[in-house]
Amino acid sequence: MGAKRARVNDLFALLMVIIIIALDQLTKSLIVQHLSPPESQPPIPIIGDYLSIYYIQNNGAAFSLFANNTVLALLIIAAVAIIFYLYFRMLNNGPLAFKLVFGMIIGGAAGNLIDRAIRGGYVVDFIWFRIPQIGYSFAIFNIADASISVGVFLLFVLLLIGSLRRNREAPARDDQEKQTISNSGALRTKEQDAQS
Repeated sequence: MGAKRARVNDLFALLMVIIIIALDQLTKSLIVQHLSPPESQPPIPIIGDYLSIYYIQNNGAAFSLFANNTVLALLIIAAVAIIFYLYFRMLNNGPLAFKLVFGMIIGGAAGNLIDRAIRGGYVVDFIWFRIPQIGYSFAIFNIADASISVGVFLLFVLLLIGSLRRNREAPARDDQEKQTISNSGALRTKEQDAQS
C-alpha cells in the first residue's frame, strides 16, 4: 500500500472519529435540553415498547458497568491507551476497514470522555432497548456506547476473517515453497551430474 493511500485512510479514520463525537454530543445535548431532569419523563417510544428514549445519568462505564466504582477511571484510561497504541502501530499503513473500526472505537471513547469532563463525571444515556413480553431490559446506553460496541465487534470479525484467510493461504504457500525447494534440489543434482 502506498504512503499516500495510507494517509488518506488515516484521514477517513479521523473523519469517523469526528462524526461519532459530533453525533454523540449533539444527541446528548438534545436529550439534556428537552428531557431534564433525568428520569423525570416517561420513556418516549421509538419502536413500540421495544426501543425508547429515556434520559438517565450514568456514573459507570459503557452500559452502566462499574457504576460508582473508583477503579473506573483507571480502566477507561487503560482501555483508551491500548486502542491508541494499536492504532498508532498501523499509522500510515493498514487497510481502510481497520482504520474505520478504530475510528468508531476512538470516537465513542472520546465522546464519553468529553461527557465526563463537561458533566462532572457522568455520561448522558438515553437509548433503551427492551422486550417487555419476556421481562428483558437491556442497559440504557448512548451513541458513543453503541459505536464502541459495534467497533469492537467489527474488529473481532476482521481479526477472525484475517486469521482464517492466513490459515487457508498457509498450506498453499507451504506447497509452493516445497515445490521451489524440490525444483532447486533437482537443479543441483543435474549440475552435480554435469560436473562429474
